[in-house]
Amino acid sequence: MTDEIPTPDTDSPDAVASLLAVLDLAASDARTTEDIFTGVSQAMPLGRVYGGQVLAQSIVAASRTLPEGRAVHSMHGYFLRPGDASTGITFAVDRIHDGRSFSTRRTQAYQEGVPIFSMIASFQDEDPGFEHQATMPEGIPAPEELPDIESQLAGLHPMSKRLFAERPVDLRHVPSPIYLSVEGAHVPEQAVWVRVNRTLPDDPALHRAALAYLSDLTIQESILRAHGIAWQTPGLKVASLDHAMWWHRPGRVDEWLLYVQESPSARGGRGLANGRIYSRDGALLASVAQEVMVRVPDA
Repeated sequence: MTDEIPTPDTDSPDAVASLLAVLDLAASDARTTEDIFTGVSQAMPLGRVYGGQVLAQSIVAASRTLPEGRAVHSMHGYFLRPGDASTGITFAVDRIHDGRSFSTRRTQAYQEGVPIFSMIASFQDEDPGFEHQATMPEGIPAPEELPDIESQLAGLHPMSKRLFAERPVDLRHVPSPIYLSVEGAHVPEQAVWVRVNRTLPDDPALHRAALAYLSDLTIQESILRAHGIAWQTPGLKVASLDHAMWWHRPGRVDEWLLYVQESPSARGGRGLANGRIYSRDGALLASVAQEVMVRVPDA
């Protein structure tokens, strides 16, 4: 039978409501050896599915198959093909393992029967144990002290359209964004304050999935900043190859989070970026790693 795919209200001025609709997958009653879910995409100016969206949706799909109270703590995924934002996505979840404390799931995201993203994620019951963390950097301006880039860049660049025209999130770059130019030193590091710009429901699983959504925003920029390459550079091509994430502590994505990013290496048309996401009070919520393809004309 044909799965009924819900459609988000893309004409709504509330972009956060549209984001929540994207993360609310529908279960399929198709009889297969896997758990099947369907979802939709946010409208994108260039027509391709935003990687953070399919990351978050894959985690939501896997979470729907777990014992109550078991939360995602790590995921490793590969972006296989560009997704079409105008077409629905099917998520097939394979229940690889359920142990006393941990569960493992594999999620494949498909469009038109072809995989566009593949992920393995691990989930765990809350357990006591040792605790330490890397300290949040000092001396970073508060988000209220930084300019609202949306008011400056909306409509000037396709990236700004994706991030700001519908505005599900708010971003404040330190030292400054690289959409139109790279100001200051060309160094392989930056920090970004980020949050969903409206209060979300209290569901911890929703906040973990939304954190994955946010984790794909701007992490590539430490690679570009190191070489003075702005998003506006003619002919620039950037594509995420893979994505890994580890959730350390619970947190809310509708409160300001500090995303500290750095690139340890770039070579052969690929660059690696690492990130740490802190709550405003300094708790390390998650760590992120992503490798991207970067192609610059004449480089």
